[in-house]
Amino acid sequence: MNMRRVVVVEEYVEDWKKKFEDEVILLQKIFGLEIQIIHHIGSTSVDGLSAKPIIDMIPVVRDITKIDAFNDTMIANGYEPKGENGLPGRRYFQKGGDNRTHHVHMYEMGNPEIERHLAFRNFLRKHPVIAKKYGDFKKVLAKQFPYDMAAYINGKEELAKEIEQQAIDWFNSIEARKFH
Repeated sequence: MNMRRVVVVEEYVEDWKKKFEDEVILLQKIFGLEIQIIHHIGSTSVDGLSAKPIIDMIPVVRDITKIDAFNDTMIANGYEPKGENGLPGRRYFQKGGDNRTHHVHMYEMGNPEIERHLAFRNFLRKHPVIAKKYGDFKKVLAKQFPYDMAAYINGKEELAKEIEQQAIDWFNSIEARKFH
């Protein structure tokens, strides 16, 4: 399946943190007290990790059912609302069209997807050798499939799932130690 988007994986850019912080301000203005906290996730949230230059964010909200009421305001601020987009309990927004700049994955407080994403991020932050392996592999895939986003995503899926399982096991061992 060939898509219009070009697969670009860049070396880590310090400016990604500022792009996240700037978008936090915008989202807080839009959603106000609905948002509890906003997490920077994905590869752009891990220092030194090569990534597609798209800022992934998880705003944690009080009530996910209220989020659709903000769709027009999100559209006015450059976002495309995608609803659950295949993941029940999520509201997903993309910014930038085919040259995406931001992905917003909203979840209600307590949704286990939040913990899964944070475990993956924190694991890569604490394990730079694994993060480098992951980033290097993504660069290879981007060169191999520069015009095929689906092939790029499918190509990294096995390694990402392997790292995710390691991250969850690592996270659970840390959480278990907190209570002993």
